[in-house]
Amino acid sequence: MCEEYVESRIQRIVKSLKDLEEDMESEGKNSAGDKYETGREMMSEEWNKLSNQLKEFKQQKDTLKLAKNRESSKRIQLGCLVKTSASNYFISIPAGKMDYNNETFYAVGGNSPVARLLMGKTDGEEFEFNGIRNTITSVE
Repeated sequence: MCEEYVESRIQRIVKSLKDLEEDMESEGKNSAGDKYETGREMMSEEWNKLSNQLKEFKQQKDTLKLAKNRESSKRIQLGCLVKTSASNYFISIPAGKMDYNNETFYAVGGNSPVARLLMGKTDGEEFEFNGIRNTITSVE
């Protein structure tokens, strides 16, 4: 469910980094002066931003591997699909709204407020989120 999301982000960032590298090489061949230095600095900032994003998505990819390889449990943990009376969640990475088996799930990180409320709970337990009382109807 989330693997495609993360992989597409990684590929997009890698492509942007390659494009930026080409731009930096051609910029170096053009000219010198203040305009050159400003352009070079802007490209360097963009490089750093993209590198940080790439690192973050690679970490999310690692988190997904952990979630996928988890031991089966009736208690909610990283990697669980959780259905509640209000919404369905995939406790993994913050990837937002996703469709899985004709149902909508919200992929949320393990440190998100709703995930912290759900962790360790089991089917049938109740919890309160945003002032609304919910019941866990299924844990997979």
